[in-house]
Amino acid sequence: MTRSFVAFLGLGALGAPMAQRLLAAGFPLTVHNRSRKAEEALAAAGAGRAATAAAAAASAELIALCLSDDTAVEQVLLAPVGVAEGAAPGSLVIDFSTIAAATSRRLAARLGELGVGYLDAPVTGGTEGARAGTLSLLVGGPSDQLERARPLLEAVGSRISHFGPVGSGQQVKAVNQILVAGSYAALAEGLALARALGLPLQQVCGALEGGAAGSWALQHRAGRMIENSYPLGFRLALHRKDLAIALDTAAAAGVALPISASVAGIEDALIAAGHGDEDVSALARWFSPDQTPGAGSLRE
Repeated sequence: MTRSFVAFLGLGALGAPMAQRLLAAGFPLTVHNRSRKAEEALAAAGAGRAATAAAAAASAELIALCLSDDTAVEQVLLAPVGVAEGAAPGSLVIDFSTIAAATSRRLAARLGELGVGYLDAPVTGGTEGARAGTLSLLVGGPSDQLERARPLLEAVGSRISHFGPVGSGQQVKAVNQILVAGSYAALAEGLALARALGLPLQQVCGALEGGAAGSWALQHRAGRMIENSYPLGFRLALHRKDLAIALDTAAAAGVALPISASVAGIEDALIAAGHGDEDVSALARWFSPDQTPGAGSLRE
């Protein structure tokens, strides 16, 4: 099967393993990252390197982005030596970043003026899913562009869901981040009670996984909470950014989200205390502050 030439821009905790999946699937791949060192492992595995986003896009039919926020996406696409400067008419941008739906629609319109297509395709499934190629992809954009991108999407994800026009994928991702906020916070709170009662925490989690309380968070993050160790899976500060998008989206729709607002406040306190670069499961620090020296100050 002939594979489209792909540029991948943004090689962070999710982007790097996603790009590796594309390389393993046989896509001719060029990578670019603001911190050029992040390109080295992929280059050693056979990817090309580009000095700028424009140079990466110039050689690509499909241009994938996995960036931190709205500002980063806009800069990579539209700033000098950005994608818009190098992309050929007829190429397609696939944006795996989590940004506001309105930003996606605005960027799609700007790229459309240049004859460049755009799909918003935020992902869920964590770094585990990125490494395994089992991410869930939440796609917004024209159906014909989705079909064009499908081989690439199938290389990085196991579930591809199309929700409608550009921006609809980001709207679903906002719903996802609300559910993440509630499930992680509930898990942390439940473990705090189990610990206070002197229960065997691992056994409690194992017993509950198969019942009504079962969740991705319980299966994949309870161990980290029990160990009070939070290696990076999805950065707490980035989830707080995503939760802000969800809260803004809900406010515009006239929907109150009291649980999410409460979690946002907890995350703000944790970030202020220096935990923003830890995994989201660091929410457990709030509910069991005795686990961390000095963490009791989080509630003061």
